[in-house]
Amino acid sequence: MYYPEEVIEEIRQRNDIVDVISSYISLKRSGSNYVCCCPFHNEKTASFSVSRQKQIFHCFGCHEGGNVISFVMKYENYTFPEAVKALADRVGYALPEIEQSEEDKKKAGRKALLREVNTAAAAYFHFLLTKTERGKPGYRYYKEKRKFTDETIASFGLGYADIYADDLYKYLKKKGFTDDIIRDAGLVDFDERRGPHDKFWNRVMVPILDQNGKCIAFGGRVLGDAKPKYLNTKETEIFEKSRNLFALYKAKRSRRRGMILCEGYMDVITQHQAGIDNAIASLGTAFTAGQALLIKRYTKEVYLAYDSDLAGRKAAKKAIQILRDMDMSQRVIDLSPHKDPDEFLAAEGIEAYEERIRNAIPGRLFEIRELAGNFRMDDPEEKANFLHEAAELIAMIPDPAKRANYCETVAGEFVMDEKLLLQEVTRIGLSGRGQSAGAAPPEPGDDRVTEYQRDGQAAQVQRTVQTAQPQRSAQGPPGTDQTEEYLLTWMVNRPELFGILKDHISEEDFSGVVREVADQLYAQYRETGKVEPAAILSRYEESEDQNTVAGILSREMPFETERDSAEKALTELVKKLKLRSVDQALRSGQGSALALARQKKEIQKIKVTLP
Repeated sequence: MYYPEEVIEEIRQRNDIVDVISSYISLKRSGSNYVCCCPFHNEKTASFSVSRQKQIFHCFGCHEGGNVISFVMKYENYTFPEAVKALADRVGYALPEIEQSEEDKKKAGRKALLREVNTAAAAYFHFLLTKTERGKPGYRYYKEKRKFTDETIASFGLGYADIYADDLYKYLKKKGFTDDIIRDAGLVDFDERRGPHDKFWNRVMVPILDQNGKCIAFGGRVLGDAKPKYLNTKETEIFEKSRNLFALYKAKRSRRRGMILCEGYMDVITQHQAGIDNAIASLGTAFTAGQALLIKRYTKEVYLAYDSDLAGRKAAKKAIQILRDMDMSQRVIDLSPHKDPDEFLAAEGIEAYEERIRNAIPGRLFEIRELAGNFRMDDPEEKANFLHEAAELIAMIPDPAKRANYCETVAGEFVMDEKLLLQEVTRIGLSGRGQSAGAAPPEPGDDRVTEYQRDGQAAQVQRTVQTAQPQRSAQGPPGTDQTEEYLLTWMVNRPELFGILKDHISEEDFSGVVREVADQLYAQYRETGKVEPAAILSRYEESEDQNTVAGILSREMPFETERDSAEKALTELVKKLKLRSVDQALRSGQGSALALARQKKEIQKIKVTLP
């Protein structure tokens, strides 16, 4: 660490974890905690939990966890001091100037070098394209094929990788970069037979900038018939495809409404040239939740301008679901009869494209229209099946007015009985399926309320059981192998147990990483009469350690809370923990067998009594 522990703790306490994470992700209240879909892995069911009381987060799916500093480190890909500084700046806290450790200086310097070598490569590619005869093939491609102006070429720093396989390597070596940095930036490959050879050659080059405008990678399109047609930089220490977006650096400064999400670089550049400067694209991979959260920092409105072919429509449906899970608005731009924005603008111009943007349809309506393509509307049975499946989609809409409007629109567009469609949507909602997807319950006084409540409660019980299963059944205390974790978790949830159990157990009864955590919790309790789990997490800099500790500290106990049941469960946990300590002493030969046997008898007499 570069800063004193008291400074780090002061910054952590000034940054409420719910407020900070809410600035990145849309959290929803669930009991005493806040939940959402995890930003660190793709999922459909929210398993990411944030506790304001404990000031920690934990994902029960991928097991990422930590405190507010850990979250900023993981989400922003920051080092520990970078995260501390960001949080200090957030609350206006002036950090003391403290010298970095040699190891962290090395890490920061390495990342700076990787950005520097990418910037040098971008400058060289651009120079070849615009200032040399060798770059003429690339220049002609951009000018004649893509119709890019010189201003656009300069604005995006477009370039050209020469036909020689070691051209860039020789240039970067002359600039003083080492083989390790050139290789680790993904610019040059090395092997024994061929030696160093450029990753990109005979390609038009597109620099990829991060959200701060630093060059971190490249995309290249081959000139000719070689494969692959498009090639991106491999993932590096500074470039993660699923957490970056092409042209976001430019689009975030746009005054236009929302952002337009495309599939390719050229579509984005064409739109920016036409004045549509809020266009962005994913980086050679499918759109991800991480990219959605990146967009959400700047806007909650996204327009999809994906290709109009089958593959593009499938990709649009996936993106719609990701955006919906992130509580973001999704609209789809109709590009037909053209394939993509580039082709549309070339054929019909900016005014027609602006009109298509204004008429972009909501994601749910796009899904319903796509669904309709699977049915023959002149066949009565197939049309009835379409009505049922369309009703399933509409029932997921939580707002009653929007559901009614969708019923009206869909019924009119597909020549259906609006009343019948609305009845089917209501039936699905009453069955519990709509409720689990966010549909509103019936109004009080509806004679079907009792049935709706019964089904809804059953669905809620099922969800609760499914959520609790990874944490073991609530029928009794867990097995001995996790006894100490569960007992310590319970004590964190109910700090008064540190005092109640002081005559039965101490930190010395725990072992391994749980012992480390117990030592710190007991010390906190003795000093202040309370525990602060988030302060403990600040002492673990390794992500794996943070995840392990956060898992212990963030778990909600599945036991019943009635006094008698709690006393029995606690008594069993304490006995198992104490008996395990005795068994370990017997196996290691510590103490006499007779004394340990007496100790076992005393342990059996333990009974935890709650006030």
